Amino acid sequence: MIRTSRSSRSRNRTRGALRSRLRGSAPLLLPVGWGAVAVAWKFGCPLARQPGLPLRIATSVVFLTVGTGLVLGVRRRLRRELAVVRAVAEATQQVLLRPPPARLDGLALAAGQLSAARGASVGGDLYEAVATPYGVRIVIGDVRGHGLAALGAVVAVLGSFREAAHDEAELGGVLRRLERTLQRHLRERARDEHPARSGGEPEHPVAEEFVTLLLLEVRADGRLAVLDCGHPAPYRLGPRPGRLPVGEPLPPLGVLPLPAVPVPYTGARLLPGETLVLHTDGAEEARDPRGRFFGLDAELARSTGLPPEGVVRQVHRALLRHTGGRLDDDVALLVVRNDRVRVPAQPAEPGLRRPRPAPSTHC
Repeated sequence: MIRTSRSSRSRNRTRGALRSRLRGSAPLLLPVGWGAVAVAWKFGCPLARQPGLPLRIATSVVFLTVGTGLVLGVRRRLRRELAVVRAVAEATQQVLLRPPPARLDGLALAAGQLSAARGASVGGDLYEAVATPYGVRIVIGDVRGHGLAALGAVVAVLGSFREAAHDEAELGGVLRRLERTLQRHLRERARDEHPARSGGEPEHPVAEEFVTLLLLEVRADGRLAVLDCGHPAPYRLGPRPGRLPVGEPLPPLGVLPLPAVPVPYTGARLLPGETLVLHTDGAEEARDPRGRFFGLDAELARSTGLPPEGVVRQVHRALLRHTGGRLDDDVALLVVRNDRVRVPAQPAEPGLRRPRPAPSTHC
C-alpha cells in the first residue's frame, strides 16, 4: 500500500513537471512549426529553388518571420522566468529582512533597504528589532560586500540574534553569541570552498569577510546600552540633534577576537519624542556622478518631525536622486522614535496629610 502511494506520487510529480515544461515551451511551438514548414518548402519544393527575385524575397520574408517569432517566444519565456525569480526574491526578503512592527513596547519603528545589486531585493545589510524582558533590542549590520554573495552571513547573524536576544540577560552575551555564529559560518564556508586535503580544518578560512555591527538596547526608562563593532554611530533627531555617543568601538566581527566580557556603553538616553536613525555606511559613502558624497546629516536635519516611515522614504528618495539610481553599496535604514509618555510626579492635594506612623509599642 505504501509502495503504491509512493509510486503514484512519483508519477504525479513527473506529470506535473512535464506539463510545466510544455507550458514553458508553448510560445516556441508556433515559430518552430513555421520554421519546419519553411525549411521543408525551401529544400523540398522545386518551385522554391527556381531563380528569380520574387521567390528570393518570399523566402527571405518567411525566414525573417520565423526568426522574429523565435526571438519573441524566447523573450516571453525569459520574462516569465524573471517574474518567478523576482517573486522568490521578494518572498526571501520578507522572511529574511522582515519589516519591524510599526510599534514595539512604546517605540515607533520603520526600516527599509536599497540593494546595490541590480534586480536583487536583498543584499549584505541586516537589521532586526525584538521586544525582550530586558528591553527592546535592535541590531543593524553590514556584511562585507553586497548582493547575493553576502546572504549566507546575513542569515547566520540574523538567526543567531533572534534567539540570543531573548536568551541572554546581558547585551555583551548577545554579541558573543553573534561572534561564535559568524565564526562557525565562516569555517563551514571555507571548508566548502577550500576543502582540506586531510579532512581537517582548512588552512585559509574566509578571513577577508567580516561584519560591522551595532547592538542597541532601549530600556523601559529610555536608558540605552550600545555595543558598536566598527559600525557608524546612529543619528539622534530632536531637541539634541547629532551623533549618538557609543563609547569605545570594538573591531568588526570576524576581524579580531572580541573581549571576553564586552561592556556596553550606557551613558546615553532616548527621551520621549526623540528619534534615532540607524544606518549602514552605504548611506554616507553614496556619491553622485561627479564624485560628491551624499549629505546624510543635512537630509536627516530636514527630516526632523517626520514619523519613522516618513524619514525612511525621504532619505531613500534623496539617495536615489543623488546617485541617479546607481548605488555602489547596499543601504539600510532603521528609525526608532520614543513614543513613551513621561508621567510627571503628582503633587499632593491640599488638605491631605500623609498618615503618621503608629507609635511604637516596644519598650
